Amino acid sequence: MTMTATPIEEVQTIRRAEAQALAATENERVLELLRSLDEDDWANPTDCPAWDVRALAGHVLGGMEGFSSTRQLVHIMRAASKAAGEGPLVDGMTRVQVAERADLGRGELLDRLAAAGPRSARWRSRVPAPLRRMPMKEEVGGQPETWRMGYLLDVILTRDTWMHRVDIARATGRELVRTTDHDGRIVADAVAEWARRHGAPFTLRLEGPAGGTFSTGTGGEDLEIDAVEFCRLLSGRGTAGGLLATAVPF
Repeated sequence: MTMTATPIEEVQTIRRAEAQALAATENERVLELLRSLDEDDWANPTDCPAWDVRALAGHVLGGMEGFSSTRQLVHIMRAASKAAGEGPLVDGMTRVQVAERADLGRGELLDRLAAAGPRSARWRSRVPAPLRRMPMKEEVGGQPETWRMGYLLDVILTRDTWMHRVDIARATGRELVRTTDHDGRIVADAVAEWARRHGAPFTLRLEGPAGGTFSTGTGGEDLEIDAVEFCRLLSGRGTAGGLLATAVPF
């Protein structure tokens, strides 16, 4: 049976109301996954070479707490700028997030995740327009670019948590919960950004519950791959050629 391809131009950009719902669901799902782990799982290495599962959980918590109030945002931005030096701000941010939570016990970490997840999703949706327009110097695929804070709040923070949930599931052998309405929407948004970044015609068939078929133009590469693996490749977790070498931030 041949599935009808969705024209990539029809994939809508994630807006504030939808972003809040996706963030709240993703924050809850990563918490549920971390709650399911055995004691030994927390020391397992992950696809992020510098972090085991415990450090990765600290980073995820830092992403939620750092974007849950204006006071927390000011703190993380100042600390991240100092830690980043001349490098991308996000790199400094992640270092601070992990370091500031390195001494938490697992129980306290889980309790703080449970409190921060809903609070962060709400706060991110209420950030006023002037702050959402604030520019941020970043780097994607080795190339400098400028983001707006709204892009970080609505898209990247949720993508980041989603990808780290993938990392944790892979590191611990746990099932990765995937649904079409949630995971499929995050994946489709990443596909649309990938298409904008390379600008070439393609047909893409993504397998699994988070998948779908997408296309634009005529001719071009004809690709078939698991939806999660597609996102892992775009994020730099693995190598690929052709259009799959186009980097997308997660």
